[in-house]
Order: sequence, then structure tokens, then C-alpha cells
Amino acid sequence: MAGGTKIPPTLDPDQALATDPRAHAALSASAGTGKTHVLTSRVFRLLLGGAAPETILGLTFTKAAAANMAERIGTRLASWVRMDRYALAAELQALGERGDEEQRAFARTLFARVLDAPGGIRVMTIHAFAQSLLAAFPAEAGIMPGFQQIEGRAQQELQHHTLADLLVEAERSGNRELIDDVERLSQRLGETGAVKYLAACAARADRLERFNPATIEAVLRCFLGVPEGAIEAVLAQRCGDEGIDCELLRELAGANRDWGTASGTKQADVIEQFLAADDDGRVGMAGTLMAVFRTEKGTVRKASTGLLAHRADYEDAAERLADALGEVLDLRRSAAAAADMASGLRAGRAYAVAYNRAKRAQGVADFSDLIAWTRDLLAQDGIGAWVRFKLDRRIDHILVDEAQDTNADQWAIVDGLVDDFFSGAPEAEERQRTLLIVGDFKQAIFRFQGTDPREFEQARLRYRGRAEALIQAEIDSGTMERRALPFHDLGMNRSFRSAQGVLDVVDGTIAAHGWDLMGLPSEPLPHVAAKRDLAGLVELWSPFELVERESEGESGTNDGEETWVDLRERKYADALALEIKRLIDSGTVLGSTGRPVSPGDILVLVRSRRSLSALIVARLFEAGVRVGGVDRLQLHAPLAVQDLLAAMRFAVQPLDDLNLACLLVSPLIGWSQERLMD
Repeated sequence: MAGGTKIPPTLDPDQALATDPRAHAALSASAGTGKTHVLTSRVFRLLLGGAAPETILGLTFTKAAAANMAERIGTRLASWVRMDRYALAAELQALGERGDEEQRAFARTLFARVLDAPGGIRVMTIHAFAQSLLAAFPAEAGIMPGFQQIEGRAQQELQHHTLADLLVEAERSGNRELIDDVERLSQRLGETGAVKYLAACAARADRLERFNPATIEAVLRCFLGVPEGAIEAVLAQRCGDEGIDCELLRELAGANRDWGTASGTKQADVIEQFLAADDDGRVGMAGTLMAVFRTEKGTVRKASTGLLAHRADYEDAAERLADALGEVLDLRRSAAAAADMASGLRAGRAYAVAYNRAKRAQGVADFSDLIAWTRDLLAQDGIGAWVRFKLDRRIDHILVDEAQDTNADQWAIVDGLVDDFFSGAPEAEERQRTLLIVGDFKQAIFRFQGTDPREFEQARLRYRGRAEALIQAEIDSGTMERRALPFHDLGMNRSFRSAQGVLDVVDGTIAAHGWDLMGLPSEPLPHVAAKRDLAGLVELWSPFELVERESEGESGTNDGEETWVDLRERKYADALALEIKRLIDSGTVLGSTGRPVSPGDILVLVRSRRSLSALIVARLFEAGVRVGGVDRLQLHAPLAVQDLLAAMRFAVQPLDDLNLACLLVSPLIGWSQERLMD
């Protein structure tokens, strides 16, 4: 085949059904099973079937996923133009298509068709789609035209300025409650944690507006079973002579003293100190007294034979007293939890209001605004239907990627877009309209942003039910022509990325913890490696047991300037460096190559480039292992890239004088600063 063209593998049965351009489908696919290949193949088959490029909409969760899918589609269509007929026929047949001369000729035109189509194939994040929709219908959405999206550093700066202004205003106006709430939040979560929490509250401002700040603590106390009134008085009453069996306490103190051991004397002292204290003092000592009767794990302490000789029912009596103390401690914890949650919600609500006000003042909107406004726009009576009608003239095929990370509000947008796909009207208009949703429950990583993989499961069941209902309606009507499309509910477990040994560990982990406890809707199929000959091994290291830090010199090591690094990370870096050195020094053979492992064969992946990555490099140097250092790719750093970006900015905004000036003095044009000034 010309140029050694590599033909993609033939679609397996589930992949073929998922890419069927004449059906709806929901695909639950594990990592490495070819989800992106399925998505792009679906697009190719839609185009080959005559779908106009501008009627295809791909929604992804991240910009990287959108760029990856768009790049794959463009690259493949471009290759079809110059591919010889044998290679092109083989590629089309691998997609499940005919690959005959007529279809090959049509396939070669698709690249130009996509370029000429208004807007081309739209592959974008759901936030980008929301922004484009709002820009087209600002009046209908009730928002200011020309708003700018804010994200990244600009958003963080606005959040910090908003918090600072909020606290300054609270100090000026004497709003002590708000200051106390923020202080309490910071004490619980730390400064960074408190800022993250307040940012999360700002993203859910519409939910926070539903409660009354003046009554939220009372509501929470009721929910947690905390009685009304001052909790201190309630706790004092329960620890007083009428609330606890003081006579029994004296008897147990006496039994401990009669036992005559150091342990018994210590326990007797604690009981007597509790009895001698006033009611408020007893509340403060409740936890200390509980330790006399229960272990840290919450079980009743076993009485020794010597203690039982002085009080045969000591353990039963201790359990009764522990139960009474437990109620006091639980009540105190519940009251504290209610107060903490109430202060956090009040602070979060106040911050959300202030942050929304700051955004409106600057004419900007963040991701949560885009989603909420689009959701509300499509849900409006009358107006929402009109917007959907306008969209229906452009969107016939929707593909949703990373469906497990799509939250309820985002699914509401998808629902609004596909509502007419299952109404029967499009088929009556002889328009074939399809939906494909792809996700993996095990890869749900954005729960902190309000996502829930159960939403994916509910959406899958909802769309399947509507498709089946439409088919049944056609059957009941007795019509001979079937226009309603089937719905394929599929799963893929054949991995092209991992070895079987690695996949077996995944299956074992799911089996050990329980598929239901891991958020999976049903027991998954065992994972299967597509390439059975790949060698794979997973080592599970025992957790490090961290004891209290010994003083420097006693531990046998001098941490020096590494004391700011977490002790666990230091132990891990030590163990990892020693294991890598052992692999190299022992002459461990690398798979089927027959040669020993060398440093260049080893790649260490870390979650983020923080202190641990630098520490691992230092430990490897110390162990005498050659190491390339930390790999950092900064795409914008090279000057050549900056020059190209200057040209792009000018192409996008040619009327901006600054963009023009940057282009003129770049090597692409070559003007000097003096010529520019002249």
C-alpha cells in the first residue's frame, strides 16, 4: 500500500454497533479500549452516509479531548484524499463500509466538504458550546451581550480580590458574624482549603440562595438531633447529678482503688475528679472519663481478674456509664458540626453573592455561569422551544464524550438538545438524527466539581427508554415503515493499552472492594488485553509505618534542609531509588529483549511536579543512578513559538494595533523598533 499506510484495525462487533450511523448508542468503555477510535469512526461513518459536516456536534469534557478528536478527524480525512485505492478501500472496509469505487470517490471529497461547511464539524467542550449558544441568544438568556469568559489565573485573582473586599466591607460595617464565620472556616480547612471551598460555593450560588442564613443552624441542629436552646446548658444537665449515675461512678472508683494497682489508682483519680467538678467542668472532662471505660476503637475495656474480684459486674456497669457518656459526646459533636456547617454555608452564601456581583461588574462569566445560563435558556417555556427549533436546523448528530464526568446541569443541556430526537417528528420529516454517549464509570475524576457517574447511568436508561418507546409506538400504530432508530446499550472491556497482568489487578481491586461500593451500576465484565503476549507486572508495596519524629541525631539520619518535605514522601523516595538501583545492579532482564535493564528503560510518573518529583531525582543521584531530571514541557517558552502566536493573534484581531506591532517586529516581518516608531 502506498507510503506504508497503516490501516486501523477492523471494528469488533460492539465497536461496529457503537459506530452504526443508523442507531443511537450508549457505550461504557474502560480505559484503553478505543473510545476515541469509536467516536471518530462514528463521525466518519456519518459523513460517508451523507450527513452534512455542520450537523455533527461532538461534546467533550476537556479542551485536550476536543483537540485530540478534531485532530484525528482532520488528519484521517486529509489522508483519504491522497491514499491509493487499495489502501482507501481497506480502510473503509475496516470501518464496516463497502469501500467500492463510488464510496471511495465520495470519501476523497469529505475533507473539502468539511472545510467548506459553515463552521465545519463542531468538536468542543460543553462549556465552549454553551458560550457559543449564549452569544447567539443573549437577549433570550437574559444576559448582557458581549460578556467575556473568565478562567485560570484571571478567575483566581478575581476570587481573591472578592474575598478581600468582602472581609474589608464586613470589618467596616461591623458585620462580626461574617468575620467569625470565615475565621472558623479557615481554622477548619486552612487558608487554601477555605478559598477552594468558597470557590465551590460560588459555583453553586443558585443552591445556596435557597436557605435563610438566619435559620440555617437551627435547621441543621434539628436534622442532627440537637435540641433547641443553649447546647451548653443541655450538656451540663446531662453531666449533672440528675443526668448521670454518680453513685455507680463512686462504686467503680472504689473498685479501682481497692484493686490497688497503678492503673486502678489512675482510673479512680479521673472518676473522682469528674465527680468533684461542677456541671460545666464535667462536660469538659467527658472525653477523659470515657477513656476510663472504652478504648480508642470504641469497645468496652476488658476488666482484669483482679478488678473483677472487687466488682464482678464491672464491665456491665462500665458499659452503661459509657453509653451515657457517649450520648453526651455525640450530642456535643453534633452541635459543633451543626455550628461548623452553618458558619461554612453562611460564609459561602455571602461570598457567592459577592463573587457574582463582582463578575457582573466586570462583564465576565465563569464556567458555572455558562452552564447555568444555557440550562435555564433551554428550559424556558416558549423561548426554549424556539431556541431548540433554531438549533434543530443545524444539529442532527450529537456525540458526548467522557459522559461519566457530565453533571446534572450539563445533562439538562444535552436533554434539551436531543429532546426532539426521540419525539418522532424528525423521522416524520425524514431526518435521521442520532445520539452517542461514551463514558467509563471507573474514570469519574471530577466529583469535586459536582459530577456524579450515576448521572451517566440515568441518562443512558432515560434515552434507551425513549428510543424503545418510540419503536413500540410505531409497532402499536401498525405502520409498515420503521423510522424510529434502535438504541444499542454496549460495553467494551478489551484493552489495547495494558497488559493482562495490569488488568487482572484492576479486576481484583473491583472484586475486593465491591463493584457497587465503587459506584459502578453493575458488575463489570473482566478486562481482557487485546495483545495477550504483552508482559505486565504490578507490585503492591506495603504502606510505610510512620512513627513520631525522633529528634535529629537519634534517628541516625540528618534531614538537613529536607525537613519541609513530608516524612512519608521521603521514605517513598528512598524506597523507590533503592528499588530502581536494585533492578539495574542485579542485571534484571528486560522482557523478551534478553538484555539487562538500563536507567533509560525506567520512567517514573508522578501526579504533579511538586516536592516529591525533585526528591526522587535527588535520591536517584545519591544512589548513583543516571537520571535525566524532571521533564517539563513549556510550550510557550521558545521565542519561535511566541513569534507564531503573535502572527495568530494578528490574524484573529487584525485591527488591534498592539497585535500588528508585535507581528511587525517579529522575525516573520523583521522590522526594527526604530522603524516601528517612525
